[in-house]
Amino acid sequence: MPVTAPFDWEHIQWHLDPVAIQLGPLAVRWYGLMYAVAFGVAYWLVTRRLKRETWEISRDHVDRLLTWAVVGVLVGGRIGYVLFYNWGYFSQHPLEIFFPFGSDSEGGVRFTGISGMSYHGGLAGFAIGHILFSLRNRINPMRFADLIIPAIPLGYMFGRFGNFLNGELWGRVTDVAWAIRFPADTSLGSPLNGIAPPLRHPSQLYEALGEGLLMWAVLWALKNRPFFKGRMFALYLIGYGLVRFAVEFTREPDTQLGFVLGSLSMGQVLCSTMILVGATLLFFPAREVPVRG
Repeated sequence: MPVTAPFDWEHIQWHLDPVAIQLGPLAVRWYGLMYAVAFGVAYWLVTRRLKRETWEISRDHVDRLLTWAVVGVLVGGRIGYVLFYNWGYFSQHPLEIFFPFGSDSEGGVRFTGISGMSYHGGLAGFAIGHILFSLRNRINPMRFADLIIPAIPLGYMFGRFGNFLNGELWGRVTDVAWAIRFPADTSLGSPLNGIAPPLRHPSQLYEALGEGLLMWAVLWALKNRPFFKGRMFALYLIGYGLVRFAVEFTREPDTQLGFVLGSLSMGQVLCSTMILVGATLLFFPAREVPVRG
């Protein structure tokens, strides 16, 4: 008989519908809504700073950068996933990188959607868009980062909540008291056949609290310290890298990759690179670029 799902913490995933709104054939998922909330929260915090603090950067600059940031995050996140996490598949199916259709077993066409985003790829895409926009407008990129970076972790927190609501990117098997069973986890068999999934760490929530709420509290407290002028991006890279590296020990490695360097996951390898880049920027900040009059 199928696995029963009483309403308790262990089975809370059974009671979370990943679809927030169903409009005929159109399904709006919580994951997508959380991405929208993430950008909205970060934008609100940045504009709040502009109203309360003195900056050589205008609201118009922030508004125009938002478009560059969204495109950079989405394109970079997708390319990062393809290169870092699933190159073996996409090298054989290149059209599916950005084309949401694939072929079925009978040679027909089926809708596959576009799934798979990499945080590190999204960060790289954001950084490239941010630098290009800043230089084009003769703004020091690191100074602009001082304004926006402290707001990003709180927005990022909602992205990880979206992962949790979507029932994806779960943690490793554990017996801690707050462990959860995920319906999509078929590592032991199908829940539909009465085989309960194993208890796992809710690592999405660890990341939401650590990489999101905790990082925001730290960076927000340090945002106006003179010593860190031009270095906020460096602090973010180091802080996020350290927290994510630690949380990855509770997160299940991607099935198609497993561990890529000894007992380290791809996420930990990429976070190590973040920490090194952040340390370099911390001690060798970018030179000032005059603002166009």
